[in-house]
Amino acid sequence: MGEASVKALETRTDVSSPPVIGTETPEPGAERTLVSRLRAPRRPRIWFEILLIAVSYWTYSLIRNAVPEQKAAALGNADWIWSVERTLGIAVEQSVNHAVNSVTWLIVGMNYYYATLHFVVTLGVLAWIYRFHPGRYAAARLVLFATTGVALLGYYFFPLAPPRLMNGGRFVDTVLVHHTWGSMASGNLKHMSNQYAAMPSMHIGWSLWCGVTVFAVASAPWARILGLLYPTATLVVIVATANHFWLDAAGGMLCLSFGYGVSRAWYGHLPHRLPRHPLSTDHHPATAALLNRFRTRG
Repeated sequence: MGEASVKALETRTDVSSPPVIGTETPEPGAERTLVSRLRAPRRPRIWFEILLIAVSYWTYSLIRNAVPEQKAAALGNADWIWSVERTLGIAVEQSVNHAVNSVTWLIVGMNYYYATLHFVVTLGVLAWIYRFHPGRYAAARLVLFATTGVALLGYYFFPLAPPRLMNGGRFVDTVLVHHTWGSMASGNLKHMSNQYAAMPSMHIGWSLWCGVTVFAVASAPWARILGLLYPTATLVVIVATANHFWLDAAGGMLCLSFGYGVSRAWYGHLPHRLPRHPLSTDHHPATAALLNRFRTRG
């Protein structure tokens, strides 16, 4: 058979042979494009966000309350935290608790603050970001979710009694004393919540997320000032009501740092560095290229 005939046979064989399923070579950059689409800021859908937040909080509460209440370990850890703080010279929680408790209207207000604003302000900041900064919403939400998720490790591996439950701590349980409602940490509702999940403090984790988000994104000076004041006031409240130690607050801050790290790793920027309004990448490749160029800056 001549050389020309062999080449003709090879050509016919290549054309007529069907490709082997599963051996196709993907287009260059196809996988990277899929990841870029998943990471791209998109306009959030209200129904999905409501469902996601509700299911996520329900799951978080379920897992948190499913952690065994290790009373002996929790009380031992509380004694250890208290001794560490005394060594550091910051063990003033009892003095703050007694001083604020002596002013009835103030401590009652703090009880209601502790029971309500934790949820109200956090949901309010989420709604504000959703409405006015939709391009930053998903990244900001991821910070909050990652912060809350990693806190579960603390509840499991380091059970901790709050100061008001310490043996011989002589702290005042302000909810019980002043008969205020709303706290699941005292009274008739205490059996519905894990009493020994004080480390880390998600009151601090969430309030600091709110404060940082508002301070970084808001343009009005008064709003940015409120953003700074809110976690500061929350820190005073959790100590005055004897629900947390100072070091619980430090644990909440560490969890928030982890949350920002996760969001930064996934989106390539901190939430406030992303565009205010999302750039759609669903229909036009030029828009996706523009967003990718934005991501590679800095």
